[in-house]
Amino acid sequence: MAIPAQQVTPHSLPADGAAARKDRRRARSAREGHRSAYWMVAPATILLLLFLVVPVLLAFGLSFTNARLISPNPPRFVGLDNFVRAFANDPTFVRSLVNTFLFAGVVVPLQSGLALVMAILVNQKLRFVTWFRVIYFIPVVTSIVVISILWDFMYQRNGLINSILETLTFGAVQGTNWLGNTSTALPAIIVLSIWQAVGFHMIIWLSGLQTIPEELYEAARMDGANAWQQFKDVTWPGLRSTMVFILVTITIQALGLFVQIDVMTQGGPRDATTTLVYHAVQQGYRRQETGYGAAISLIFFVIVLVIALVQRWLTREKD
Repeated sequence: MAIPAQQVTPHSLPADGAAARKDRRRARSAREGHRSAYWMVAPATILLLLFLVVPVLLAFGLSFTNARLISPNPPRFVGLDNFVRAFANDPTFVRSLVNTFLFAGVVVPLQSGLALVMAILVNQKLRFVTWFRVIYFIPVVTSIVVISILWDFMYQRNGLINSILETLTFGAVQGTNWLGNTSTALPAIIVLSIWQAVGFHMIIWLSGLQTIPEELYEAARMDGANAWQQFKDVTWPGLRSTMVFILVTITIQALGLFVQIDVMTQGGPRDATTTLVYHAVQQGYRRQETGYGAAISLIFFVIVLVIALVQRWLTREKD
């Protein structure tokens, strides 16, 4: 009598065969997951390539040519002539470089410091504190173009600011044309810019403050620490990562000043408020010198990159 063959079932296979099947299923699942991830990031990648990487590469190439926005002649390679022109033969570029650094040098410490003070104030458990947060944040969500137009009216000789000054001093102080005076135009833009953006950085500081455990403050008070010692030993160390983020973002925003200048002063009076970005736009689009405008943009990119790297190195975590 023949002995029937033993039926082979998945459970009767060797253990290494089941493990191999499991590994193949895991690898197939991983490939499908990777494929789905690639499809999900594809739209953002395409947009970044089209509107960031490609323009940067084109600007880099155009900066070494004499290309014009509208011209029957093809672009011609000119080497470093555009960069030499910027630093040696263009006083407006030099003035815009000074104005940009002056604006950033004043706005970065003042705006970050004022935002920190405001964040500490609105972090208190008081009545109506939510309303104060909303009020401080309203200028941030308002269009900067609208704000610039309103402040332009306020800065006029017969505007609101001069009327308030004359009223408070009983006519002893006569107002000036804030945006038409070379000594007050840039400070006026600085005041507007700080007022408009301080609410945003206040919210960032506030989010950092709320991540600091209350137990640390209780321990500091039990040790007899006063308000300043609590800030120095508890609050400030706890805000280190927030501080790095705020310094980098404020610096980049300050160096990229454009809208306020374009709406309110157009770089005047006598180039007192012109900036690198505004000068690049003027040269590249309004005067149609695309190659020279691209060279100024490349200089601006290098400046921002170097400053950001220096800030990151100065604020790095030290062993």
